[in-house]
Amino acid sequence: MKFKKLCSMLLVAAMTCSLFVTPVYATPSEDKQKAMEEQEALENQKAVAASERAALQEQFSTIMTKINELQIQLMEKGQEIVQAEEDLKVAEEKEQEQYEAMKLRMKYMYEKDDSSELQSVLASGTFSEMLAQAEYIQQVHEYDRDQLQEYAETVEEVKELKATLESEMENLEEMESEYQTQSDELNTMIATKSAEIDDLDVLIQEAAQAVAEAAEREEAARLAAIAAEAERQAQLAQQQQQQQQTTGNSGGSTANNTETSTPEDNNTSNESSTESSTTTTPEPSYSVSTGNAIVDRAYSWVGNAEYVWGGCAPGAFDCSGFVSYCLTGAYSRLGTTYTFLGWPRVSNPQPGDVCVNAGHCGIYIGGGQMIHAATYGVGVIVGPVQAGMVYVRW
Repeated sequence: MKFKKLCSMLLVAAMTCSLFVTPVYATPSEDKQKAMEEQEALENQKAVAASERAALQEQFSTIMTKINELQIQLMEKGQEIVQAEEDLKVAEEKEQEQYEAMKLRMKYMYEKDDSSELQSVLASGTFSEMLAQAEYIQQVHEYDRDQLQEYAETVEEVKELKATLESEMENLEEMESEYQTQSDELNTMIATKSAEIDDLDVLIQEAAQAVAEAAEREEAARLAAIAAEAERQAQLAQQQQQQQQTTGNSGGSTANNTETSTPEDNNTSNESSTESSTTTTPEPSYSVSTGNAIVDRAYSWVGNAEYVWGGCAPGAFDCSGFVSYCLTGAYSRLGTTYTFLGWPRVSNPQPGDVCVNAGHCGIYIGGGQMIHAATYGVGVIVGPVQAGMVYVRW
């Protein structure tokens, strides 16, 4: 009989101890890790492609600047050629006039013969008049030769200038054609690179969706594990009560005086125990009521809002716009992720704090979870705090 009572007491003690077993939470799933790695790899590819596109755009801008400069030079050369053609036309007209004048002079000299000039010299009254007459005749001949030579040289210079300008014009046009070909090639490369980035954006969105779905499955598995543990503990508690009623001895009474937990209490106790192991007392500046209000605003849009780049409006947020709304209750932006990174950091994050890194942010709700505007096609969801995030307080 005593042996039976002793066994009953040992059984009750064992079942009582089993009530305090900490539930096992699901570790990050392999598919989630794989999706996150794929997303990171795609984002790295996008960054490389964006850098290459920026370099191509810079080259394209340089080529377009050169083409613009060449077009200005072409217009100037064109105006110079037009002016040279006008000068050539004027010079040719003067040449023709001089040619006609020389023909008349030659005709006059031929008809009058050369002796007339000699006679005019000899007919001079005095020797000085004779010398003056001879010098005058010589100057007339020299003037005729000089004028004819001058106009001939002018015509030749204008022709050479026109030929030079036309050659320069042709060279500039060839350069413009080469630059235009390069700009067309760069434009095609930029378009190709932009299409590649667009494709990567689609793949990144798909990877982000896969990460979100994996996170949801992981969360569901964690909650299922908690529920299963709570059910197991409830069954153990029921067995304990039945055993206590069966024994009816002092050992059993002592066991009956042990506080019995309901499934709901056990679940709450275990969750509180798990969370309290990772948190500390809030700093004096922290307001619990404000934190709850922030979290309530965050929960109000879970599954009800789309991700929109730059959005901070009812049903349409990006990550920083969503955090701004949750903190203020107004659809006005407080800043970007870089703004939040400048806020005071806390080592004891509380619900209502902001979890943030350089690329993303969300509202911390406790238990390593946050509510955030995830990405396109996903919207506002509950998910785990991302690796590398810090906690700041507004």
